[in-house]
Amino acid sequence: MADIRKDFPILRRTLAGRDGRAHPLVYLDNAATTQKPEAVIESLSGFYRTSNANVHRSLHTLGEEATGAYEDSREAVRRFLNARKAAEIVFTRGTTEAINLVAHAWGRSFLGPGDEILLTEMEHHSNLIPWQLVAAERGATLRFLPVDREGRLDPEKLERHWSDRVRLVAVTHVSNVFGTATEVRRLAAFAHSRGVPILVDAAQSVPHQPVDVQELGCDFLAFSGHKVYGPMGVGVLYGREELLERLPPYQGGGEMIRSVWADRATWNELPYKFEAGTPNVGAAVGLRAALEYVSALGRENILRYEEALAAYARERLAGLPQLTIHGPQRGGGPVISFTFPDLHPHDVAQVLDWNGVAVRAGHHCAQPLMRKLGLAATVRASLGFYNTPEEIDRLVQALEAARRFFTPRQARGATA
Repeated sequence: MADIRKDFPILRRTLAGRDGRAHPLVYLDNAATTQKPEAVIESLSGFYRTSNANVHRSLHTLGEEATGAYEDSREAVRRFLNARKAAEIVFTRGTTEAINLVAHAWGRSFLGPGDEILLTEMEHHSNLIPWQLVAAERGATLRFLPVDREGRLDPEKLERHWSDRVRLVAVTHVSNVFGTATEVRRLAAFAHSRGVPILVDAAQSVPHQPVDVQELGCDFLAFSGHKVYGPMGVGVLYGREELLERLPPYQGGGEMIRSVWADRATWNELPYKFEAGTPNVGAAVGLRAALEYVSALGRENILRYEEALAAYARERLAGLPQLTIHGPQRGGGPVISFTFPDLHPHDVAQVLDWNGVAVRAGHHCAQPLMRKLGLAATVRASLGFYNTPEEIDRLVQALEAARRFFTPRQARGATA
């Protein structure tokens, strides 16, 4: 995978260190957002240079070109996820908006007092807060499947936490804190055997492995373009056609209507019923380029490479004195969270930045999980297919520099 680094211009950057030297960028914050290859950058600029126009209902050439590019992007997403129809692909601003769409449109239609939504303890806030809001509005409650300290969910315990009031299961596919994967197929089969739909937050799985919605058996699935080497401001909601048909619109405005009178309206067909207003056409075009780039590399190839790189990273990090890896010590995905007992994660991340290494430090939008672990925050290194073993070595060297730089007196405080 090392040869592909030339496709990512930002990876050629150097960062000014505290020591006055220029340090080559080591970008290990891919779970937050990925960098963009030239193909994506060029697709964006090409659209705005030559074909920029609003989509649908335009009779002029630019409008037809923009509409064609937008719908070609929808078809590219359908192929990427192996959805049955392009009508099952709704463009959103990202995973967060996609989950909010389901929470509001589905939740307001099918949830009532005493009903339950089943989540896991390791959900990102984007797959928690929308359900809190709709549950409070509808008189429903949330239930949580427990995870162990390695971030593993035991499907065998699912029946113990089930009740006949569960109306929806909403789970992460891959944890953004631990990198561990949820057995979605088993959860979906269990839920469906009881007539309950399942939503999957695939923000952290789509960039790293094959995701086939028909094989998973999910009813809804959400992901963000910017986490799969595409632009910011665009995401996807996949929904089974028969479920989407039953849902009311999420937002009102242009495009989502069929006919409008002063006192009423009828709705457009799928997927446009859920795409009110002018869409981010350029970003959708860029997303198509990103998905085609990833597909050309081969998602099985990406999975194998990143698994090997993550194993090397865990091995190297485990050799650092006093460092604790939170989550699987081996066999986990390309997201690794860790702490030192006497150094605040923000201090560690600052020293890493001085050495050209970009990581994330904080609660990673998973505060309930952090409380369960007894932590305020962790340092998180998240890998992509353009990262290398040499960059892992740079991470370890920078962590050793952080240990030398700080003393317990200088650190802001312990995290556990």
